[in-house]
Amino acid sequence: MRNHEVTEVQKLLTVNGTLKEPGWSRQLVQIYNREDIKAKKFRIKEWDYYLAMSKDFALAFTISDDGYIGLQSVSFLDFRKEPWEHTETILKPFPMGKLHMPPTSEKGDVQYEDKRLSLIFRKCEGKRHISCYFKDFYEGKPLSCELELSQPPMDTMVIATPWKEDPKAFYYNQKINCMRVKGTARFGDEVLRFDPETDFATLDWGRGVWTYDNTWYWGSGNTVIDGKPFGFNIGYGFGNTKAATENMIFYDGVGHKLEDITFCIPSDSYLKPWKITSSDDRFEMDFVPILDRAAKLDVKFILTDQHQVFGKMSGKAVLDDGTELQVKDMLCFCEKVHNKY
Repeated sequence: MRNHEVTEVQKLLTVNGTLKEPGWSRQLVQIYNREDIKAKKFRIKEWDYYLAMSKDFALAFTISDDGYIGLQSVSFLDFRKEPWEHTETILKPFPMGKLHMPPTSEKGDVQYEDKRLSLIFRKCEGKRHISCYFKDFYEGKPLSCELELSQPPMDTMVIATPWKEDPKAFYYNQKINCMRVKGTARFGDEVLRFDPETDFATLDWGRGVWTYDNTWYWGSGNTVIDGKPFGFNIGYGFGNTKAATENMIFYDGVGHKLEDITFCIPSDSYLKPWKITSSDDRFEMDFVPILDRAAKLDVKFILTDQHQVFGKMSGKAVLDDGTELQVKDMLCFCEKVHNKY
């Protein structure tokens, strides 16, 4: 059954290390345990990625243990007069579980520290906290922030996806949209403030074992429509999605499941307007890019070619009961990423 919803609390993996019940859910009902994985340990990938956005700027934070490489990064994006961005990434070889990433997003802290970077994600009741200090982030200036994200009871997008090529490969992922964010960031002498009335954050929490060569498409955004929080998560290209897609819209805390999504990206430039279409006609959008956060790394057996494009989206989103929401100039991102690692 397409878009099979998993509702039973159970282990994620069988005794053989394969996914027990591929599908999607509204919370982390399937229990991830690193010790249950039967694939080689250097193939395990665990990450937490946060994106906090206002109308003028955004901050992104990653802590990850990707087996034979650890990737910790911070991005600052400025959407004002002349949009620009800068990302600093710290690579560490063979973390192999040393970061002690929690098996769930619901509790536990995630932390990375070295001489340049202190980055801490804390989870407490109904809230999340992000603390960051990055020495010499850009042009000799440090970047720091203290952010608080509110997480009231609400639906999230969770997907458990296998791969046809490798029965022991899987992708267990949660996207939490519509978390109001408040706090202060400092870049050099500039002070930037998030307003929880208008500004939101998203968490991309993932655990799994991937195959070597993958291309995926992902888009996400949050705003307020008619006084209520609205968000979306769309994506495809990753693993075998026969059981379920990861496409979902959120309105006033309730998730509404979508079928297939397609990104129509101009072949000659990521900064030309895109079309986003859906097979069920429930998510039809025009996307006007502002900034392409492009990054490419090609080092022997590791390749990553990323285009995370930030821009404004306008169109319609249709809830499960047929209610049509009008989206106008919603700041969000859509990306295409090709990885070999």
